[in-house]
Amino acid sequence: MRLARAQCWVNAFPAARLLPAVLAGCLLLAPVSGSQGDKEPFYRDCVKECVQANCTGPPLGGFLSAQPRYMTLTGWTCRDDCRYLCMWITVGLYLAEGYKVPQFHGKWPFTRFLCFEEPVSALASLLNGLACLVMLIRYRSAVPRQSPMYYTCCAFSMVSLNAWFWSMVFHTRDTYLTEKMDYFCASAVILYSIYLCCVR
Repeated sequence: MRLARAQCWVNAFPAARLLPAVLAGCLLLAPVSGSQGDKEPFYRDCVKECVQANCTGPPLGGFLSAQPRYMTLTGWTCRDDCRYLCMWITVGLYLAEGYKVPQFHGKWPFTRFLCFEEPVSALASLLNGLACLVMLIRYRSAVPRQSPMYYTCCAFSMVSLNAWFWSMVFHTRDTYLTEKMDYFCASAVILYSIYLCCVR
């Protein structure tokens, strides 16, 4: 009788069939280290010494006068520069010891180009934004304004353009604000996509 009730419950809720697989998958989980590089004592000591040597008193004035204008405009500070330099010194030590490249502050290390922290990702975001803009221009020239979905689709393009803009900014300069704007604007695209599907 109990077996029949269980079978009836599984038939009523097909998702219940996945429960054993989910439980088995949980048993196979292994601990992972998300950001080992910035936890290294060597990295922390390197940043501390670099900041003490370069980011206070007369050395700070020398750093500021030597810093390119585009770095100043994108908010690179002396401490940020120390973190970048110490990151690559730590990566060099890891590789010399035969270990894999670690993450730093939740991200893989990328070689900075001018003021761009992740130049290829920033370029990809720019190109995606340009593609959205081109398609918006084509859409507005080809579809009459009286069409039922005209303004809804144009608004979706604007939400997408905003998301790609903040994605480009985030990959150019990772700060608390740019990270949150990138994630929130990407979430807005997903939510608007759901809305667009429902309205359509």
